[in-house]
Amino acid sequence: MGYVDEVLDLVAKKNADQPEFLQAVTEVLNSLRPVVEANEEVYRKNAILERITEPDRVIMFRVPWVDDKGKVQVNRGFRVQFNNSIGPYKGGLRLHPSVNLGIIKFLGFEQIFKNSLTSLPIGGGKGGSDFDPKGKSDREIMAFCQSFMTELCKYIGADVDVPAGDIGTGAREIGYMFGQYKRIRGMFEGVLTGKGLSYGGSLARTEATGYGLLYITEELMKCHGESMEGKTCVVSGAGNVAIYAIQKAQQMGAKVVTCSDSTGWIYDSEGIDVELLREVKEVKRARLTEYAAARKSAEYHEGRGVWSVKCDIALPCATQNELLLDDAKQLVANGCKAVCEGANMPTTLDATEYLQNNGVLFICGKASNAGGVATSALEMSQNSERLSWTFEEVDAKLKNIMVNIYHNIDDAAKQYGMEGNYVAGANIAGFQKVVDAMLAHGVC
Repeated sequence: MGYVDEVLDLVAKKNADQPEFLQAVTEVLNSLRPVVEANEEVYRKNAILERITEPDRVIMFRVPWVDDKGKVQVNRGFRVQFNNSIGPYKGGLRLHPSVNLGIIKFLGFEQIFKNSLTSLPIGGGKGGSDFDPKGKSDREIMAFCQSFMTELCKYIGADVDVPAGDIGTGAREIGYMFGQYKRIRGMFEGVLTGKGLSYGGSLARTEATGYGLLYITEELMKCHGESMEGKTCVVSGAGNVAIYAIQKAQQMGAKVVTCSDSTGWIYDSEGIDVELLREVKEVKRARLTEYAAARKSAEYHEGRGVWSVKCDIALPCATQNELLLDDAKQLVANGCKAVCEGANMPTTLDATEYLQNNGVLFICGKASNAGGVATSALEMSQNSERLSWTFEEVDAKLKNIMVNIYHNIDDAAKQYGMEGNYVAGANIAGFQKVVDAMLAHGVC
């Protein structure tokens, strides 16, 4: 049995109840086989794969808070600090009922390589809670966030671990958490990113993940003799990533005809109206039925169905494992040319393989979703320098980072004889930088 298979077997035995984490580890290690085989003696001697698949630490804690009826509620909080070989732990805080240890570990593991790809000095981490902000009052959300940060603040800091937003954690939640951190620690520092502009946030951070997704998609198309102009795109999700991916795609001349939320999806033959979508989702915090009610060209459908729409480019921007094998078959049958992930691991392994085997250009989330964390790192830089850059400055840096990521993963894939396999390229390029640092640091 080879080194990769030994470690995969070990990880599976130790984490049998964590399918998302096992999925992420399997995808990464399988694609790293050529690199590992070329360096097996050194990697095995230094237990590189065992160390990179085991978090530095896992922090799990209870979060008690009082609801508007005066009743005490209890949620579970997590922070997984996975690997800080190239910089402080960096990764978002997800607030969603589905959150459990396995999901946080999968996200933290992916974050190691995603952060490495940005070329910025940030390590991998992730956190969150099974708290659901939907339907909660501002006071209830503040109560939860303050309780959550009362415990989390013991383990984070500007040069230790810098959390950010994620699903369910927007500017409101970050504000409450930052206020509590400052209150307890008595320090005003860049300990969180995604902050409001009035207290250390960065321009273009809100747009960054969606914009970054389109910058790398545009470069992919350009390098294959295509452009975004006139392309039909389908997008899943209706949150921060999806909204700004739709906006940037349309600025590039593409037409985006779908979006979705947890209950259904929209098909809009005239193209998604971004301002209406923002009004429904960011202001009213309502369902997509309100979008359909306000726009004659829009059709609302219950359940899933985004991937059944004929398109040139598919951009999954909702959540993990949302694009299944049957969806991949539908996309191929409809002539889809490219799939670029805006969410974390939204495509299942069998769907990914089907798309790649049928000639669809495919970029995985750890590369195409990296714009958010890259701009978070730029926010950290601004906080350290006590400076604030213009929107145009941040956006230009973001675009440059995403274009460089494309070429780095393309070069890594070519170097190991896997031209066009951008999943392998992303894993290899991200892995090599982290491993070099791990070897330089010794056994730690």
